[in-house]
Amino acid sequence: MKLPVSISWLIIVLVFSIEKTTAQNPLFIPPTLTGTDFQLNVQAGTKTFFSGWNTPTYGINQSFLSPTLIFTKGETVSLHVHNGINTTTTMHWHGLHVPAKEDGGPHQIIEEGETWDATFTVMNDAATYWYHPHGVGKTDIQVSKGLAGLIIVKDSNEASQILPRTYGIDDFPFIVQSKAFDVLYQIAIASELDTVMMVNGTMNPYLDAPAQVVRLRLLNASSLRNYNFGFSNNLTFHQIATDGGLLNAPVSLARVRLAPGERAEILVDLGSLQDQSIYLKNFGSELPTGIYGADTVGNEFIAIPEYHLNPLNGADFNILRINVVTPTATPVTTIPSSLNTITPLNESDASITRTFLLAPQDTIDEQEMVEGPFTINGVQFQMDSINVVTYKNTTEIWKFDNQTMIAHPFHIHDVQFFILDSNGSIPPPNEQGKKDMVLVMPMQNARVIMKFEDYVDDSIPYMFHCHMLHHEDDGMMGSFLVMDSSNTSILEIKEQYPISIFPNPVHDFTTITLAEVHDEEVSLKVIDILGKECKIQQQTFAQNIQLDVSSLSAGIYFITVNTGKKILTGKLVKQ
Repeated sequence: MKLPVSISWLIIVLVFSIEKTTAQNPLFIPPTLTGTDFQLNVQAGTKTFFSGWNTPTYGINQSFLSPTLIFTKGETVSLHVHNGINTTTTMHWHGLHVPAKEDGGPHQIIEEGETWDATFTVMNDAATYWYHPHGVGKTDIQVSKGLAGLIIVKDSNEASQILPRTYGIDDFPFIVQSKAFDVLYQIAIASELDTVMMVNGTMNPYLDAPAQVVRLRLLNASSLRNYNFGFSNNLTFHQIATDGGLLNAPVSLARVRLAPGERAEILVDLGSLQDQSIYLKNFGSELPTGIYGADTVGNEFIAIPEYHLNPLNGADFNILRINVVTPTATPVTTIPSSLNTITPLNESDASITRTFLLAPQDTIDEQEMVEGPFTINGVQFQMDSINVVTYKNTTEIWKFDNQTMIAHPFHIHDVQFFILDSNGSIPPPNEQGKKDMVLVMPMQNARVIMKFEDYVDDSIPYMFHCHMLHHEDDGMMGSFLVMDSSNTSILEIKEQYPISIFPNPVHDFTTITLAEVHDEEVSLKVIDILGKECKIQQQTFAQNIQLDVSSLSAGIYFITVNTGKKILTGKLVKQ
């Protein structure tokens, strides 16, 4: 949805004047919910962001935003999500390793007036996670209107460290969002005029923080915008955690870049700044071209409409003022030298590498290189399609090849992964921990490695998708099954030589493309998920094999091509 230019200018003038004002509103600290049984009531409300205007909002147990959930690793929790709004919703536990049926993706729809119950054991390490809706075509509007909250997981290792952990006193949640408003002061979506900045739903916020080491839990919950966080006095801080847990040791930084969906925990030593004020800032002028929030996305010929009208793009601006006040009675005053022992997955342990091509839906339309809609391997998300099948205890490398002119922050459900490299370069030290988000730069690639453990389901999938929310809503998402490899008939065809299948999913005919011509006879088999052979085809001088699957029932099938030297495999979805 695009706003008319006349409306656009009204929004810019209004918000730019606000941006220049002094921080004047105390930062709202979301309440916490603890224990093992959680009642989460999704409800509609209103909030006065601008004097004299009530803006319709959503919240959980409140009119706007959501409480912070506190979990302990090893405990079993039950969450009862009641849908009290006049549309369907879902609730996804972003970053948590849970069974597919408890994941809260688009396959776990909560109808209006219904309650969805999710029960799972907390298996993640101590870190900052979050929860938000994940319905088809509704994620952006529901998150933007307020359905976003933090999840803090605690564990014994984190508890053994000398760290700030008193919530709201020396351990602060920062849910950072940019929003667009229309002329009626309603929250707008899919607009490049996201010119209103909020932290925890507070505009122009300030925080009184003690003169000691404090912990900031940063979440980029924006629909589109990337941030390059730092402080107005260029104060050095230390990152201690990534998306999925503590780093091996604190990493000293002056900037930390977070894409939509990413989190970072940082320690800031305010001990020498009592009675002074500093600002948490976004240094947007330092963002590389192609990242939403930088000065330029695209080039002089291809650009996002209205992007240049947004005064926040490519700009350095204040996000929150920190007033440094008297320290607490028992302050943390030091930065630990070590935190954790992380054992990354070895690339040699991966049994397969998958490539995901990120590209415009219409490769002829150059404008789609920055605007979309975008596809993954040539297709957009469909509820009844499975794009990837993998197996329990399998280690895989996923390569995201971005053939667009905008950076895409990619999220994979179920797992925490390690970033192997971005366009051939190893990640910086503060990105070498557990991650569930990776930013794939324009016309570049990124590789991640993960292991699928614990949970299997032969019918309910997990998601992978771009976390720019209108990209996701427009179909830049796929699904994958994690199956039980104990089925020997399926295990036999799980090889490391994949084949190309297009189109896939398929209705009637598809083409199997081999890497080279085979002049000897090859044998092609189609096998269902129970290991039954459904079709056999022999062919010589084969490279592009036409396959008729019109007689097959809808479902998931495995293709094997035996060349006499090796077995090539792939997965096919029949619609």
